[in-house]
Amino acid sequence: MKAAVAARPDRQLTETIADYLAQISLSLRPSSVSSARGNLRRFDGFMAAEHADVAGAIDIGRAYVESYKAWLAARPGRKGRPTPNTIRANLGTLRMFLERIIEWGWDDAPARVPIFAGDLPRKDEPLPKFLDDPTFALFMRAARAEDRPLTRLAVELLARTGMRVSELCALEADAVVLIGETHWLRIPVGKLHNDRYIPLHPQLVEMLAEWALTPANHVSGRMLANKGRVLNRQVVERMLNRITKTAGIAHVHPHQLRHTVATQAINRGMSLEAIAALLGHRSLEMTMVYARIADRTVADEYFAVSEKVEALYGSTPTLPASAEGPAMARLRKEHHRMLGNGYCTRPVELDCAFEAICEGCIYFATTIEFRPTLRRQHKDAERKAQTGRATIFKNLLDGLDPPETPIA
Repeated sequence: MKAAVAARPDRQLTETIADYLAQISLSLRPSSVSSARGNLRRFDGFMAAEHADVAGAIDIGRAYVESYKAWLAARPGRKGRPTPNTIRANLGTLRMFLERIIEWGWDDAPARVPIFAGDLPRKDEPLPKFLDDPTFALFMRAARAEDRPLTRLAVELLARTGMRVSELCALEADAVVLIGETHWLRIPVGKLHNDRYIPLHPQLVEMLAEWALTPANHVSGRMLANKGRVLNRQVVERMLNRITKTAGIAHVHPHQLRHTVATQAINRGMSLEAIAALLGHRSLEMTMVYARIADRTVADEYFAVSEKVEALYGSTPTLPASAEGPAMARLRKEHHRMLGNGYCTRPVELDCAFEAICEGCIYFATTIEFRPTLRRQHKDAERKAQTGRATIFKNLLDGLDPPETPIA
């Protein structure tokens, strides 16, 4: 393209942005161009207010990008500070603008792009917001009680097919076709530049047939019209607001119904491939997000483990005597309890008759490793003039192998 010519030399940046938007409008959807326009005008306004000395894009350097990043992070948003995704979108649009005018060789292009991948905040990946089963039941009960046929039909289409609200508004008057014994609905080319056919529930077939009986319900070749005008997103949102108010539930966005259809389907065993076809996804990666919401494998394994953990809190079962193996029987018979100066060899099934005088018990045994302890006990008994105790410890010491030096 020919280099952009500035009508106002002091604000070359404004003219370059306008020329850029005119170019991308030839290849991108209006919604994408509108988003880019808002983000770039925000940057242009920032430069005019904070760095008025910068005339064109050719002068944009790293310092200005860092200043803009700080300004974006500090500016107030609708819910406080802007989210990382909002900051990412603004910086990403600016980066794309600079990359393209450099590629196109425009005179006002900088020497290099001063925005790097690390400047963009990591994108959040929240799970889709959907209606749980009780809330969805309340919503649909209120929708079916509506006295406006268009509201009932529009909500049924969104809630049963999972189409986007933009696809709903763009449905053509002849979108319903009969293939074999099944009625199908042709979803027009939309966000992902593809169209598709989805099967229609018999109840929807009846509602659409009744709707088609009135010619005024079709305007400009579209299936759904609102008082002689083509249905639009704002009208649909007002429909949902009325229904949620009647149902006594929180605000429901049209896209939540799409998420709800997918969540209900995967919860009830529909394959990811079928859900992707229903929703018009180009890849299973787009559909896998719904598997994160309701992963039955995770749920099944979690509950199986929970049962095992809960079992730990119950009473420990006692095995019958017949369950004791030969190794356990031998260990039980050779059971030794370590004492301070020896071992107790009393079988576990016998009661202890010498609770505090183990050394006088026939089951008491000692070895040379306890000789220092026995010596101290013998001396303690002699010091306290406990003749009986002293004799017991003397006999134990004399019986060690190798024997103790005879005690006088």
